[in-house]
Amino acid sequence: MSRNATEKLIGSHLAAGSMEPGSEIAVTIDQTLAPDSTGTLIALELESMGIERTRATLSVQYVDHNLVQEDHKNPDDHRFLLSAARRFGLWYSRPGNGVSHARHMERFGRPGATLLGADSHTPAAGSLGMLAIGAGGLDVALAIAGEPFHLTMPEIWGVRLAGRLPDWVSAKDIILELLRRHGVRGGVGRIIEYFGPGVRELSAMDRHVIANMGAELGATTSVFPSDEATRRFLASQRREGEWVELASDPGASYDVVEEIDLGDLEPLIALPPSPGNVVPVSEAAGAVIHQAYIGSSANPGYRDFAVAAGIVSGERVPSHVSLDINPASRQVLLNIIADGHLRDLVQSGARLHQAGCNGCVGMGQAPATDTISLRTVPRNFPGRSGTADDKVCLVSPETAAVSALYGRITDPRTADMLYPVVGEPETPILDADLFEPPPGASDARPELEVGPNIVPLPDFDPLPDLLQITVGLVVGDDVSTDEIMPAGSRVLPFRSNIPRMAGFVFADLDPRYAARVRDLGGHAIVAGRNYGQGSSREHAALVPRYLGLRLVLAVDFARIHEQNLVNFGVVPVYLGDGAPTLGIGDRLTIRDPIGQFKAGSMVVIERDGELFAAHHRLTPRDIAIVAAGGIMNTIRSRPV
Repeated sequence: MSRNATEKLIGSHLAAGSMEPGSEIAVTIDQTLAPDSTGTLIALELESMGIERTRATLSVQYVDHNLVQEDHKNPDDHRFLLSAARRFGLWYSRPGNGVSHARHMERFGRPGATLLGADSHTPAAGSLGMLAIGAGGLDVALAIAGEPFHLTMPEIWGVRLAGRLPDWVSAKDIILELLRRHGVRGGVGRIIEYFGPGVRELSAMDRHVIANMGAELGATTSVFPSDEATRRFLASQRREGEWVELASDPGASYDVVEEIDLGDLEPLIALPPSPGNVVPVSEAAGAVIHQAYIGSSANPGYRDFAVAAGIVSGERVPSHVSLDINPASRQVLLNIIADGHLRDLVQSGARLHQAGCNGCVGMGQAPATDTISLRTVPRNFPGRSGTADDKVCLVSPETAAVSALYGRITDPRTADMLYPVVGEPETPILDADLFEPPPGASDARPELEVGPNIVPLPDFDPLPDLLQITVGLVVGDDVSTDEIMPAGSRVLPFRSNIPRMAGFVFADLDPRYAARVRDLGGHAIVAGRNYGQGSSREHAALVPRYLGLRLVLAVDFARIHEQNLVNFGVVPVYLGDGAPTLGIGDRLTIRDPIGQFKAGSMVVIERDGELFAAHHRLTPRDIAIVAAGGIMNTIRSRPV
């Protein structure tokens, strides 16, 4: 039977279930990845589970998000994470080494392997022919402990690429084209697999750009074949021996198929407030900009900086424009220094920032009030940059650099210059100096170095037989985890201090939420479509649960956030067309919730003596987790 590349990846790691879309499966995990923003909780979870050492083939702890050291909190956490890596047998990537996704691709990504990462952009590794999935920290902690990862088998969406990209159009415009066609919900319940002759025209790093931002479509992950481009990349990293071929069989089919002719694409831009609000750059041209930002996990490659350097070489950006250069990899930084590209960028007036996530998660480089910022980052959710009324637009490096020179949004095809064609260096400088390998299995396990800002995880009670709660918040469609639990320098330093983070939950949507729900004795949130899109950070489920959240009623949920809710004992329930309009203060009752979940998909809810029906999609495993009050309780209850 002919199989596509995704089916081969899943089939070779299938631990339970069958590959029928909509059914529950479990896959074994070869590698795990954690950034610092979620890694501190993972370390506390591993300690709570009593894990001695990672049972995955390879696990890496990165420090890439929380790099701003304005006081003791972030450096204390860096020290804590180093001690955790040594304690649990993880690789440790030091501050300044770069963004997890770029660095993992350079040093550890392996075709044919599975990767589970506590970051929603983990699918970037699909560029190498991996099955790479973003998940909440608890799921990653379980993978480190040797548990398989459970998910609903997605549909496989085949995207056939044909033709070649024209000048001034690059990989960013390919993924923006898919977002233009389908919006931020277009990939929900799907894995995107790219195939066709156009794939051969894309480098491994071009594929990284596309796979990274598949997360913005809501896709479970994205998969590229492992072919000659993959082999060349691994050879450039002196890891050619790890290359294996991965391709769809002749005659392989997909659940959904569409085509993109690369030659027909033009420069695109995602306008505020969403990655799905995409139009041609030509339609937005002329608006004055005040910032152009190049880098991040979405455009981390050498060519992304080299092409920008070629555009601004010998020129100077206007004084009202801040051209921000954010290397995503220390190795790439060393190469653009050696090849003179960084000199050209700096001489043009660009500002250089350390290798890391930085402004992409609101850690510095916030734009000025009421000004346009063109960025090559993956997301432009409102306020994510650190400025409340930001106007962040997502573009390619070509559009960002040309617009920086002209001081206004500019279709790069209209620029009075030749397109600077650049490629990857044949023999790049390789750098692994800021990686610390894990200690040997027989080495002593050090104690965790816990600073004053790291507090134990809260304990949660099981789900009661009679669930009586009050609606504490009502929100609309496409609420992101950034809006639930903001990132940025004012919040993320408290990522291991749940009581302190509780004061920031929904702070931008409803500043009174935390105070209102503290004394309700349990509450519910009512939401629209795609609730919890965006980042995988489990804080967006954990911190509301700490404040008493027991139930979320939504039209539908983003995949990672729905599972994070379950993992912390919060029940996700789907509202149908016949559901009543619910408001803050409404009292809801669910009688024998676990019995209802086990009996079928319908959930009967009572409001003020009137009954209405909703439904759930909880698997038997999920039901056991919410009944226990969260997955940590189920683990603690296992026989020793």
